[in-house]
Amino acid sequence: MKIFTWINVRLVLMIGLVIFLYSFTSYRNSTRKIKNTVVVFEGKNVLFLKEEMVNKLLIEKKQDLKTLNKVDLDLNKLEKSVRGHEMIQKADVFVSVDGILKAVVQQKTPVGRVFDKTGSFYIDYEGNDMPLSDNYTARVPLISGKIDAVKKEKLAEVLKMINEDDFLKKNIIGIQILHNGGLIMVNRNYDFQIDFGRTVNIERKFKNYKAFFQNAVSDSTLNKYKRINLKFTKQVVCIK
Repeated sequence: MKIFTWINVRLVLMIGLVIFLYSFTSYRNSTRKIKNTVVVFEGKNVLFLKEEMVNKLLIEKKQDLKTLNKVDLDLNKLEKSVRGHEMIQKADVFVSVDGILKAVVQQKTPVGRVFDKTGSFYIDYEGNDMPLSDNYTARVPLISGKIDAVKKEKLAEVLKMINEDDFLKKNIIGIQILHNGGLIMVNRNYDFQIDFGRTVNIERKFKNYKAFFQNAVSDSTLNKYKRINLKFTKQVVCIK
């Protein structure tokens, strides 16, 4: 039985050619110069960050990226640098086959704005602090009072529910946090206060408020009330 047949020889040559082409391509790819940087923002079109700000985070030790080979880039370090920005939720940094350094960025979403002794800042979807932006001002409920009287996760849950509901987003413009952890909410178009109570049964309380509001609007009684109490989940107590 012949071991070195033409078919076997051709197979070995083909495997060798594939290995050579792969090695050659890998070498060329690793020595490819960075041509440019591109920043892509995912999600909403509202930009709290400018592209130039992200580009600055991509500059490693003040080097000119266009002088570097692809293999010399520490992509993990660059990605960590971008993710570390206080306005960025997540980021992916990579180099495309044509030598473009890309950063795909998802910004944080503010759901409330705090005013306290230290100044003003946003609260994001996870309840963490987020700095204000010179580029854009978000229209979110203004929060005052004893901020640390409520767990950040619970406050974020309340704010997210407001942000994701068209009615509540237009209706609730302010939240005061009391020392006991209770919430007092302010309505956009009416003078009454909403006594929300503590951050429990959140969804149920908002459902009660929406149902009450729709009924009260239909019989024109909203202007008569000074306070709407939502503490009792089975009823809404109105005070004139």
